[in-house]
Amino acid sequence: MSINVHHDSDTDCLTLQLGEHFDFSVHRDFHDACLGPSRPARSYVVDLGEVTRMDSSALGMLLLLREHAGADRAEIRLVNAGSELKGTLRVAGFDKLFVLH
Repeated sequence: MSINVHHDSDTDCLTLQLGEHFDFSVHRDFHDACLGPSRPARSYVVDLGEVTRMDSSALGMLLLLREHAGADRAEIRLVNAGSELKGTLRVAGFDKLFVLH
């Protein structure tokens, strides 16, 4: 699995550390890790530090996570994105939907 998952039960925060490729090939793993549970976590951290390639399906997965987590009430932080990846997320308007660190 190219996604490492850690759930902090004290804060109910689910952290997803993605591998090099955030694309359709990790769709099933991403779904199982954060969309599978019947109850969403209180907050999410998506660590993009190792991601070198991201496609449109990755953007779709982030939108599904946002919807699952409560849409406008969702607390989702995208962290450790490189400058090119941050640029892509900003062009797509994701800086308005997610907290980028």
